Amino acid sequence: MIKANKLLSIIATITLLTVATPARAIDDQGRFVLVIDPGHGGKDPGAVNGKNQEKTINLNIALKMGKLIEDNCKNVKVIYTRKTDVFVELYKRADIANKAGADMFISVHTNSAKNKSAYGAETYLLGVEENRTSANLNAALEENKAILLENDYQTHYEGYDPNSPESMIIFEFMQNEYQKESLKMASFTQDQMVKSAKRPDRGVHQAGYLVLWKSTMPSILIELGFISNDAECKYLVSQKGIDEMSQSLYNAFKDYLDYHNKLLEKAVPVAQAIGNKPADEVKKELPVYKVQFMSLKTPLKKTDKRLKAYSDVDYYSEDGVCKYTCGDTTDYDAILKTKTEVQKKYKDAFVIAVYEGKKISVKEAREIASKNK
Repeated sequence: MIKANKLLSIIATITLLTVATPARAIDDQGRFVLVIDPGHGGKDPGAVNGKNQEKTINLNIALKMGKLIEDNCKNVKVIYTRKTDVFVELYKRADIANKAGADMFISVHTNSAKNKSAYGAETYLLGVEENRTSANLNAALEENKAILLENDYQTHYEGYDPNSPESMIIFEFMQNEYQKESLKMASFTQDQMVKSAKRPDRGVHQAGYLVLWKSTMPSILIELGFISNDAECKYLVSQKGIDEMSQSLYNAFKDYLDYHNKLLEKAVPVAQAIGNKPADEVKKELPVYKVQFMSLKTPLKKTDKRLKAYSDVDYYSEDGVCKYTCGDTTDYDAILKTKTEVQKKYKDAFVIAVYEGKKISVKEAREIASKNK
């Protein structure tokens, strides 16, 4: 049982984590960042059936899924929490995603049950268990026991005890701002595992998975099937199973990416919201130079301080990414001075050129400007 003073400390910590969500890191190429987490590894085999180990199933399918995304989604950067049979602490897995400024975190697991006839795929997002005596609670407790292999786990998880169902109370105070997006990804995933891989449907659920708790972006945990079921285990370790499951997860991610990009297309340009002139009002006689300093997956709110840091802040959308600029001048020497100033904070800032509402190379812009003088 958790003591009262410890519980208050946990609640305070959770509140701080919820409110102080770090800002997204900026990928220098403006790509969607996906972190794939193959569960368990190294000294932690996960669930076992004979010679078959969960950690191997998770890794095989996660790597194949990631390869499909890397080959077919050029505007997506894939990061893995592990690519080999190594042990990675739960909090470090989430930390990898947090430091990368990930847009999505997908943890891949394989289920197990005392009832050997249990089978089927299911998908989880962080939340309170639907029933404290349900299989969802037991599944989360089993996965969370991986922290017992970590050094000083009491410190990293604020006193959470994976052997105590009462410890799950910490998740009742979570206010996950990414729940809507997590649910959307979970739904796409479950639909594709059923439709593409023909897996029995165990649905989408909420449960207290520690690896999801520590992540600060939309996050889901996938249970591919039951290693404890001999028939399902045989399928999951087969090449057919690896191919079909990884394809279904790839399909689900593509569904989410399409959904995500459509949201971006509907976004109202910040330039209009804060009163900057639209792109079609720029001067046509001479090219206009701007300094591009930031790329984000979604538009900033018009009250964001970063929009007020420089003059003439604007953005344009390219390949589903919002690219922010500042400065707005036909004077090339002036824009170079602006770039120098902006690079004090955004070291990768660079000059772009716009002519008649279209982006052109700076070299081409200078040639046009020279002819039109």
